[in-house]
Amino acid sequence: MEEFLIYSLTALLSLGIVGYYVWKNAKNSAEVKAKVALAKEEGRFEPISLFPHIDIDSCLGSGACVKACPEEDILGLINGKATVINTSSCIGHGACFHACPVDAISLRIGTEERGVDLPHIKPNYETNVEGIFIAGELGGMGLIKNSAEQGMQAIKHLAVELPQHQEDIDVLIVGAGPAGIAAALQAKELGLSFRVVEQESLGGTVFTFPRDKVVMMQPVILPYYGKLKLYNTSKEELLGIWQDLLNRTEIEVEEHKKVDLIVEEAPRSFRVEINNGEQIKAASVLLAIGRRGTPRKLGIPGEESTKVAYRLLDSEQIQGRKIMIVGGGDSAVESALLLMDHNEVSLSYRKEHFSRIKKQNQLKLNAALAEGKIKPYLSTNLKSINPEKVDLAFSDGSVKSIANDKVYVFIGGELPLPFLRECGISIEKTFGKVVKQHK
Repeated sequence: MEEFLIYSLTALLSLGIVGYYVWKNAKNSAEVKAKVALAKEEGRFEPISLFPHIDIDSCLGSGACVKACPEEDILGLINGKATVINTSSCIGHGACFHACPVDAISLRIGTEERGVDLPHIKPNYETNVEGIFIAGELGGMGLIKNSAEQGMQAIKHLAVELPQHQEDIDVLIVGAGPAGIAAALQAKELGLSFRVVEQESLGGTVFTFPRDKVVMMQPVILPYYGKLKLYNTSKEELLGIWQDLLNRTEIEVEEHKKVDLIVEEAPRSFRVEINNGEQIKAASVLLAIGRRGTPRKLGIPGEESTKVAYRLLDSEQIQGRKIMIVGGGDSAVESALLLMDHNEVSLSYRKEHFSRIKKQNQLKLNAALAEGKIKPYLSTNLKSINPEKVDLAFSDGSVKSIANDKVYVFIGGELPLPFLRECGISIEKTFGKVVKQHK
């Protein structure tokens, strides 16, 4: 009798534990389903860059990918299977890919429905033009760690293929972002002759981030430095490390030099034309430039005004101004958050929801809107810019004039496709391309 009672209690306890986990799984699945539905409604479900693709048949539902992702609500579990949620906010760090115990996750660019224009690049990072290599964001890999590693790998590959004839330099590195800086360090270590030119300033795309922007970064091993391991760091800290490293290695970044054209004069012999009229002869070229090279313009009257800017620097020096910010991505929202305490800030976005921003930015924006620190104008487009006002067009056809001192435009950039084609580089529309990663 006593044994029967023990067995009965054990069975009831086991059923209770199983029942609890079944209930908990159902509850969590329902919550994730609701988040997915909201993401689809607000336009957050579709990816805009590198994203995790989950093979449902292989997924075991361990949840390792969800735990590994440092971002909130990018991944979740539904009925024991992983799913993407706010895919548009994924920054492509690949933590989920590395954490998956059964290789059910691949990182991809573009979907079956929406293609992405990318230059054709071989496994060694060389384009169809022998001697011209591409690394980093331009090739679809925008994360700092991956960009840096691609820059170093590209240099190692091109060093093997250097021709016997001697040009002015072995390689011209175009761009001083993560890929370009890492490439320069690798070239220095290998004893190559090289120059680094940047159309703006040290840091490339990173330099244009709003001053307090946090940069998410996985560890990367750099020549002359070792393991660079930074999490939740500011742009200034990262640029400071780069500048100190370049100073110690005596590597010069030639700023404000834009490459206008690359001419192949002979196999692995290039003449590179710079915007200041200078010409550089190089045996190879590494393009480590961003995908958004030139800021996209609104194309409206008054946009040529000096009160219009396409990036925000030194936000703390801007006070007491009536500011209109145009855009609905992270750069636009973060700039509004930086300026709102000391200025009168309005935010114009052509859609009904801010569907492309990270969860953390969404929470901060919601709080700012609730406190009245930012005035939102959704479903609007800037119609014209005047010395003391801007005209805003609404979806119902009405137009409103708003007093204004400064306009910031953050609507992305123009892909440098004409430049690439003029250099002879092939461009292909990519649909769901798997980006090779190594565990």
